[in-house]
Amino acid sequence: MKRPRLIIVGAGQAAAQLIASLRADGFEGPVTLVGEEAYPPYQRPPLSKAFLKGEIGLDRVILKADSFYEEAGVELRLGRRAVAIDRDRRMLRLDSGERLGFDRLVLATGSRVRRLSCPGHDLSNIFYLRGIDDVEAIRPHLVAGARLAVIGAGYIGLEVAAVARGLGLEVTVLEAAPRVMMRVTAPQMSSFFEAVHREAGVRIACGTMVEAIEGAGRAEAVRLADGRRVEADVIIVGIGIVPAGVALAEAAGLACDNGIAVDALTRTSDPRILAIGDCTSHPSLLYGHRVRLESVQNAIGQAKTAAAHLLGRDQPYDEVPWFWSDQYALKLQIAGLNAGYDRVVLRGDPATRAFAAFYLSGGVLIAVDAVNRPPDYMLGRKAIGERARPDPERLADPDIPLKDILS
Repeated sequence: MKRPRLIIVGAGQAAAQLIASLRADGFEGPVTLVGEEAYPPYQRPPLSKAFLKGEIGLDRVILKADSFYEEAGVELRLGRRAVAIDRDRRMLRLDSGERLGFDRLVLATGSRVRRLSCPGHDLSNIFYLRGIDDVEAIRPHLVAGARLAVIGAGYIGLEVAAVARGLGLEVTVLEAAPRVMMRVTAPQMSSFFEAVHREAGVRIACGTMVEAIEGAGRAEAVRLADGRRVEADVIIVGIGIVPAGVALAEAAGLACDNGIAVDALTRTSDPRILAIGDCTSHPSLLYGHRVRLESVQNAIGQAKTAAAHLLGRDQPYDEVPWFWSDQYALKLQIAGLNAGYDRVVLRGDPATRAFAAFYLSGGVLIAVDAVNRPPDYMLGRKAIGERARPDPERLADPDIPLKDILS
């Protein structure tokens, strides 16, 4: 029996998990991994945290040693970009001109940073943080006393701000939205994190639009729409990410909808081609609509589902999403998606820096944000999957054990 040829495009967390799951469960076909960067699959979350600080080295960021791919019989094509998919001939063309034949193809192309388009966006000393090389380019500029302007107050922006303050930089965070982390948290949580950063010495300006980056060759200041100037020795931009690989998929005639559209088995509109991770949108049975998730959990979960499908053991993907962010000594753990919430219940006192926010929609628990409260996060995540309807008054009472409320 012919062993199917598998090509994986994208060398990130999803790709590494797919390979591990396939080989562990007996997939024997030849596997080729195509990745644009020079590195084998690695973790991205530490890049804006411990790796940026210099607390861990490259060996702790790379997911699997080279020996793993050798033993798994995986051919690595790193530093190569997929430029075209010929579905009829089942061929993948690389930027080198090489053509690779496949029986099954998996797109695990991840995401890419959203870039500034204002005047001065191409000056030097403006950085984005998405890959290992980005961190290596940024580090020499993170010196005590330097002035850092962070554009964007999402996870990445605030994590970078926390690291930079710890290294002694003067930090200003600029955010177009009315509050920090507005896309993912309630006003109460935004207020808490803004206060934490201000106490650490970070200057935060919300509701501010960047009009231009000023400088002669290198960035020297950010000019805001209201005329203010924020002088900076270095600028780091964190204004979100967008799914990568969509143009490649669309050119091949694959359906796309806020990412590469897949079903619960990770199949694209061509059943011979799967897609996993940040680049995809998938149907969520829990929330009743398509979602695109930018998380390690989603990358791993979809990779396991794809591996099972390739091995003929279908197991539809429908997990409760989860995320996390480390800022100073705070660990924010998020379970679920809070879009459409109509009530927020706080459990614990934010002043203690250990509390949780529970999001309800029509009485149903849909999400939880937990700050330094791992048990609340774990119990909340389980209850979200069970579509629990907790009593809000009891939920707000820290004297009542949470397990008694959510069970």
